[in-house]
Amino acid sequence: MELLFTLLRDIGLSFVVAVCWGILFGSPKKVLLAAGLLGGFGHGLRFILLLLDIGLISSTLIASVLIGLCGIYVAHTIHHPPVVFTMPACITMIPGLYAYRTMLSGIKFTEAGIINEDPYLLTEMMHNLMVTVSLLFTLAIGISVGVLLFRKRSTREISFIRKRSKSNNPKSK
Repeated sequence: MELLFTLLRDIGLSFVVAVCWGILFGSPKKVLLAAGLLGGFGHGLRFILLLLDIGLISSTLIASVLIGLCGIYVAHTIHHPPVVFTMPACITMIPGLYAYRTMLSGIKFTEAGIINEDPYLLTEMMHNLMVTVSLLFTLAIGISVGVLLFRKRSTREISFIRKRSKSNNPKSK
């Protein structure tokens, strides 16, 4: 029961973050609900995958690919480009803590003699930097997968979204 409450709280907070980022980006009002739902469910999936010990980077990649693919369907449904709601949805998974720790470690390096007090500071900084960069790359890849897979066709022509008309010629539609 506690796990379910934690999951629902994670989804709810991610929903709010995605909607707020959508507002900040100037997204249209009818897109905000889609951004919030994609952000909540994407972050919720990542939360579940982390509980299953999939790993942070793999979980983030899977969740962002889900957001990217669902974004194609939602783009067709609400007639807006996918980036308008997939970007705010993926913002919920930005690795802010790791970036912050990297920055703090870098600032500590400016102090004289700090390497003698904490010999693992450079190792810690590089670890946090690599996690930050890896997570940012997985988010970019995840958002891009759906667009890259369906770039040559309109979302209206994708068979799992809408059954094709009797004519297979896209220009006749």
